[in-house]
Amino acid sequence: MFGDLERSRSIAYSAAFIGLIALGGWISVPCIPVPFTLQTLFVLLAGAVMKRKAVIPVIAFVLLGSLGLPVFHNGMAGPAVLLGPTGGYLIGFIFAALVVGLAYEQSSWYMHLIGLTFGTVIIYLFGMGWLMCSLGMGVIPAFTAGVLPFAIGDAIKAGAAYMIAQRLP
Repeated sequence: MFGDLERSRSIAYSAAFIGLIALGGWISVPCIPVPFTLQTLFVLLAGAVMKRKAVIPVIAFVLLGSLGLPVFHNGMAGPAVLLGPTGGYLIGFIFAALVVGLAYEQSSWYMHLIGLTFGTVIIYLFGMGWLMCSLGMGVIPAFTAGVLPFAIGDAIKAGAAYMIAQRLP
């Protein structure tokens, strides 16, 4: 293990992204049923920086929160958060990080943009699906409450993740 630079980098990035995703949950604007947060920015950025290994910090983040550490939005914690209206988005973070990471393993800037776009769409699909299940919403109300208010902000966050990732080694 001593001298394994790649492993050390993965551990350091994992710790940093767990902290950043948790911090992003504290930077939030209350909205019903799902708040605006910066968590998606850091999930997308984790995929861009760590490639497919980005699932490690995102899974750890979800596990830590479900075990009771106050890392979810506004310091919330516990399995009830995963069963609440925001649970689908949190699970979607894992798959979004993987998709963005796989896209960033390609050298094409076009693939990077596609990965960021699909990563955001995956978060929406999981979030909408869980809103429909947990709150008994139909497709249109779930889209109106769980996607539409966030689309412009998430496009800006995806653009920010792309620009930040370009400047990192």
